[in-house]
Amino acid sequence: MNRRRFIQSSLLWGSGAAAGLPTKAISLSTIPSNRRPDHSRVVTVQVVSGEAKEVKFDTDRIGRMVDAAVEALFEMSAPKVWQTLFRRDDFVGLKVNCLAGKYLSTHQILTTAITERLCTAGIAAERIIIWDRRSQDLERSGYKLNFSDKGIKCYGNEYGGFNENVFEFGMAASQISKILSRCTAVINLPILKDHGIVGLSGALKNFFGAINNPNKYHLSHGDPYVADVNMAADIRHKTRLTLCDALVAQYEGGPPFMSEFSWTMNSLVAAVDMVAMDRVLWDIIDQKRLQEQLPTLQAAGREPHYILTAADDVHRLGVASLEKIERITIDSA
Repeated sequence: MNRRRFIQSSLLWGSGAAAGLPTKAISLSTIPSNRRPDHSRVVTVQVVSGEAKEVKFDTDRIGRMVDAAVEALFEMSAPKVWQTLFRRDDFVGLKVNCLAGKYLSTHQILTTAITERLCTAGIAAERIIIWDRRSQDLERSGYKLNFSDKGIKCYGNEYGGFNENVFEFGMAASQISKILSRCTAVINLPILKDHGIVGLSGALKNFFGAINNPNKYHLSHGDPYVADVNMAADIRHKTRLTLCDALVAQYEGGPPFMSEFSWTMNSLVAAVDMVAMDRVLWDIIDQKRLQEQLPTLQAAGREPHYILTAADDVHRLGVASLEKIERITIDSA
């Protein structure tokens, strides 16, 4: 989709003020992965076939996977990608998913690899925050909270609070996290898992962790609520990149971690278009469920139709047709 990211000139973190220089809007329509309004690109980077199932990951290895993903997605060198997507005066939020605890959450080695690349691109550590719905979720997943003015910040919505103004669209009426509203750019870092109510927890649903009342939006398998929430300008205009942490994924029993239904996928999935990403993730989950002799999500009565709704003429958030999604798979050493 042809979206523009409008960048605000200043940002408050907690009670301290950090002023930024005026910035220009960034148009993703010039980027290869988003050049055609009716087509999108989704890149999967996986460990090379034939490796042992238990792959040891560290920041260097994850970093190479991240580089491969963004280079294929944007058709430019990895350093150039970070310099193109982000500016030195951006305040960048990394929206992780830590609801299920350390065994099924956004890995710290992934956030570390990303923050290293942001800093190399010239963004000061103090202008980066790792956040989720609650600080205790972050801690439970192994993240070290940081509320100080020094270094990369890390905390939940309860510390930053929510905006008084209510965002309304369709069936959604929510207060947006002040952390999100204060960011000028966002990297969405969901995980890949089945969800017992809405079918799939992926890119779009990860922003339920940026509103005050996500518990209200699980009726009708989250349709149209997930799509409606993602119409918020803070989500649509600020999300520059989505990297799904699929090192470990889960095909049944979510959202909590259930080891018997998880598998080591050893992959990262990258996209600009969150709808296209979720459509691909849905397909991955369905294929795995069939492999495990389980019905597809649709056959199980919890099709994530909100993904299709997000692509309709009312929302126009992205592409939901697999025929219009270019899927690239890369083996990584």
